[in-house]
Amino acid sequence: MEKWLERTALLFSEEKIEKLQKAHVLIVGLGGIGSFAGEFIARAGVGTMTIIDGDVFDPTNKNRQLTAMDSTIGENKAVVLAERLKDINPKLNLNVVEEFVLPNRVWELLEEFKPDYVMDCIDSVTPKLEWIIACKRLKIKIITHLGAGGKMDPSKVKVTKLENTHNCKLGSHIKKRMKRKDISLRGVKAVFSEELQRKESLKMTDGSNFKKSFYGTCSYMPALFGLMGAAEVIRFLCED
Repeated sequence: MEKWLERTALLFSEEKIEKLQKAHVLIVGLGGIGSFAGEFIARAGVGTMTIIDGDVFDPTNKNRQLTAMDSTIGENKAVVLAERLKDINPKLNLNVVEEFVLPNRVWELLEEFKPDYVMDCIDSVTPKLEWIIACKRLKIKIITHLGAGGKMDPSKVKVTKLENTHNCKLGSHIKKRMKRKDISLRGVKAVFSEELQRKESLKMTDGSNFKKSFYGTCSYMPALFGLMGAAEVIRFLCED
């Protein structure tokens, strides 16, 4: 076992560390939620990761994204996070996908990489829905992260079944579209906040990249969503 995992092993046992080292986690969307989720997954000792994002940093990302700094503006989010993760664990088996994944590509990527667990950290309905549907059909575990925008109370963030989420516009859209397609909500975990979104923080966009609007965000909320999701995945992968 690597020396840097010694304290984790004191808590989890060497057997569970070995399970993590044999596991493969795929994270799609490396913004405020996904960047922190990726770091927590890597620091837990997961042996293989696939990280996916076609976006580049801009100055507005600096208030909430782990790898957004003046020095990374204009660089691809997956590439920057990859460098950080390899610096944490040089032995990490890391797949880096620099693209905005269109719905038909979701299935190809899952077939190619065959992860044990998918962390959906996208904030757009259409691609998020496709990842959930594909994982359900291919029997791959997935946790979806819902809306952290427009919310400020960390005590309201929970992990639950997707069907039990509430007070979340993004979650509501996902559930309605899944029901419209006659797809069961069962078997999908979700990170969400029970807090009502602050309507005054909503801003409309030009609709590019499947996104028509966004809410204001603060530094700690997306990070907390990523932490909660990573904790759920790590504990699952360590189960006997």
